[in-house]
Amino acid sequence: MEITLDKHSANQASIKITLNEADYQPKVDAKLKDYTKKASIRGFRPGKAPISMVKNMYGVSLMVDEINNILGESLNNYLKEQSFRILGEPLPVEKADDSIDWKTQKEFEFEYKIGFVEGVNLSLDKKTKATKFEIKVDDKLVNETIDNLKSQYGESTNPETSEAGDSIYGDLKSVEGDFTKSLSLPTSKISKKLAGKFIGIGKDAEVSFDAKEVKKDEWTEAFGLTEEELEQAKGGFTFTIKNINRTQTAELNQEFFDKIFGPDQVKSEEEFTTKVKETLQGSYDKESKVFTEEELKKVLVEKAKIELPDAFLKEWLLKANEGKITEADVEKEYPIYAQQLTWSLISNQIAKDNGIQAEHEDVIEKTKEMIREQFASSGLGSQLEASMDMFVDNYLKGNEGQNYMNMLTSVQNDKVLAFVQEQIDMKEKSISIDEFKELLEK
Repeated sequence: MEITLDKHSANQASIKITLNEADYQPKVDAKLKDYTKKASIRGFRPGKAPISMVKNMYGVSLMVDEINNILGESLNNYLKEQSFRILGEPLPVEKADDSIDWKTQKEFEFEYKIGFVEGVNLSLDKKTKATKFEIKVDDKLVNETIDNLKSQYGESTNPETSEAGDSIYGDLKSVEGDFTKSLSLPTSKISKKLAGKFIGIGKDAEVSFDAKEVKKDEWTEAFGLTEEELEQAKGGFTFTIKNINRTQTAELNQEFFDKIFGPDQVKSEEEFTTKVKETLQGSYDKESKVFTEEELKKVLVEKAKIELPDAFLKEWLLKANEGKITEADVEKEYPIYAQQLTWSLISNQIAKDNGIQAEHEDVIEKTKEMIREQFASSGLGSQLEASMDMFVDNYLKGNEGQNYMNMLTSVQNDKVLAFVQEQIDMKEKSISIDEFKELLEK
């Protein structure tokens, strides 16, 4: 057997494996003898058929199977000995159907394409700079949140005459064409000029307006039109009112406090405002942590400058998911895949170099945290904790054990990111909610 490697570029190569008769025939003969002992062939008692007949009937298929076994084992062992890191799986170089004569040929040559990276070199020191974002919850957001809660938990009524801020249920129709849709229109989500047409009127009233009076985002956010329906948002429209919905905002009293945070958790407006701010801050602390880590990954990916075998990986993704995705799908999703793959290479190298390892206990604790967050608003409390071990066990065994492996990877990533932040120069930056939203849109 001869195995040769031919590097075409810094990250792609071909491997040729040449087999001669001595590499596979002894194992084929052994299997043939064993098969002869068990073969049931018409006209002969089981195991009594001449080996020449069995060879004539099954020799080629046994040889093909054995050659495939040798190829797989040899290729895997060869790749394990290399210093580079294989990406994806080796791809066989396809040959014409008649290029191999299995009956007469004694020597065979097979070729595979591979993609790889030579190594990940990333120094972690104070020369590497990144930003640790902290989102500050201000009074404006707290007040908006309280107003939303008062509306959400307020009393709903159906007045005879509409006022500003009401939601109007009715039928939207195009003046020209067949478009019609029944919907609930929140007048607070459209311009004041257009909303004025819906104020001071009652059931069965018809409001007329032109599509030009409605902004594109209002068509989707207020009228609830889909992308397909947006194409018909042209010309004149009528809106026939069927019902008027109004919510009387809830009062800031003990009953309201108990609905939001549970019985006797807060007992005054001041305590309620403080609790709302703490809850919002806790939520945004998690968001800022995730955002900081994603931005940090980008910094490390840029610093590592890993050159992926893009052409090979796209071909491998297409063949590995044959029939499920198209070339267009691969082209569209590849940038995200490449970013995730690059980070995975970096994370694994940092973990290896610094002895960072996810322990079973870490996986259990992280799973418990996830389950607590999922059931945070359920009110189960002590009941959840009493059954926590069962919930954790069921989740980690799910998806044929893949959930456990995913959680293991997540824990290692957490440890790697925490380690990196200790090694590099992390500058803290406090930002507002609006600034955070702007960063997300970039």
